[in-house]
Amino acid sequence: MILTVGNTKGGVGKTTVAINLAILRVIGGQDVLLVDGDDQGSATLFSQLRAEKLGSGGYTAVTLSGSALRTQVRQLAPKYDDIIIDVGGRDTGSLRAALTVSHVLLVPVQPRTFDIWALDQVAALVEEARELNPKLRAIAFLNGADAQGRDNIDAHEAMAEVEGIETVDLVLVRRKTFPNAGAHGRGIIEAQPRDLKAIAELTALAKMAFG
Repeated sequence: MILTVGNTKGGVGKTTVAINLAILRVIGGQDVLLVDGDDQGSATLFSQLRAEKLGSGGYTAVTLSGSALRTQVRQLAPKYDDIIIDVGGRDTGSLRAALTVSHVLLVPVQPRTFDIWALDQVAALVEEARELNPKLRAIAFLNGADAQGRDNIDAHEAMAEVEGIETVDLVLVRRKTFPNAGAHGRGIIEAQPRDLKAIAELTALAKMAFG
């Protein structure tokens, strides 16, 4: 499975989702490659911190960009159970390359107007990528959402109107466990005390994405 976590809008929590999915899959027994395709290099910095704190990240981490991302991912795919690609929050060559080799694109969207507007641009990129990768599945979900309230419902309804992207009824609520765990090089599934609600939400997302 090759999965990209991407959006043309920055600040929606792509890296947090990518690293937590990678750690969840590793703990589940999968051999995982985490590809940092973001110029900011947040996934790489996290992986370095994780290695320093724990002695080993548990997954393999590499930095790739542009056409090299497409070429190297294709070459590396047979060596891993899962490849998770984290790409930057704008229309880049790395994002476009990732879409041509991925089975699934996960699009985190915060329940805010600007984030929802950006989904139209993502849909256009997906449509273009499907000319080369017709089986690409694009899935949008609410990330960093409120625990309750009308904003989530309104955002979900607006997301569902975007053609070419599947909107799922899965939500990752904004919880302190995500930044707290990340600051120590850990995923939320490893953090203490355990946030069972956050773990359940992440696990549901992983089951849906990886099938």
